[in-house]
Amino acid sequence: MTTDEHARMMSANRANWDARTPVHLASRFYGLDQDLDPARWFAPFEWDDLGELAGRDVLHLQCHLGTETIAFAQRGARAVGLDFSAASVAAANRIARRAGLDVTYVQANVYDAVEALDRRRFDVVYTGKGALCYLPDLDRWAGVVARLLRPGGRLYIVEFHPLLNSLGPKPGPGEGPELLLRHDYLGGGGAVHRDATHTYTDGPAVEGATDSYEWMHGISEGVNALVQNGLTIRHLTESDELPWPRWPQMVRTPSGWWRLPEPRIPLLYGLLATR
Repeated sequence: MTTDEHARMMSANRANWDARTPVHLASRFYGLDQDLDPARWFAPFEWDDLGELAGRDVLHLQCHLGTETIAFAQRGARAVGLDFSAASVAAANRIARRAGLDVTYVQANVYDAVEALDRRRFDVVYTGKGALCYLPDLDRWAGVVARLLRPGGRLYIVEFHPLLNSLGPKPGPGEGPELLLRHDYLGGGGAVHRDATHTYTDGPAVEGATDSYEWMHGISEGVNALVQNGLTIRHLTESDELPWPRWPQMVRTPSGWWRLPEPRIPLLYGLLATR
């Protein structure tokens, strides 16, 4: 697939996320009309891996509404969020102001982040929870991350496990409740085109730009891209919990998150790498 085709698909994704933003702002899923509680989007192991953030320069790539970005600012970080959706960045700025927090948000494609951030370097780059699937080229992405990190800086990815992405979110017509593999676990098959009027949240239909494109990436693809761009893998965690009940048979855990009944399978992973 050519660079021009990737650019066209990412432009469609940007329009789709602009259209999603007002739906997400009003959704119960994000609950932004209630007390802001960004910590609920983090698994406990994330804070262990991230370590002390006070006084650190932390960049959140593909930040959408900035829910996690705000949590970094609350922990004393100099937090920056970057997203390609103008609507998302505008909303994130409003949410941070309402919370009384000093967060900088920048609108840019993640591949253009080095220039958009004036070649600033960061102690921590954070990304995930539905971000990497919107990137067609992980090797190029890893090169960008390496240029954004200071020597000794940390990349932390908390991403939905490729196995989760391989399992469709709901049964097809005439199917039972069993979870079935519907998409490749490994990448390389090209973009998956979706034309959906509803997103992963509650709320009304998306108006206008409903087309989007996603790329499947196995864990090995991401690991190899990072290593080839000079980063060192320090830690990998696989978790069977999600912050919301993707399937109706999921049960609540003591952490407040959700897991499937036995047998346990990985649904989320956290990967720590250093430059």
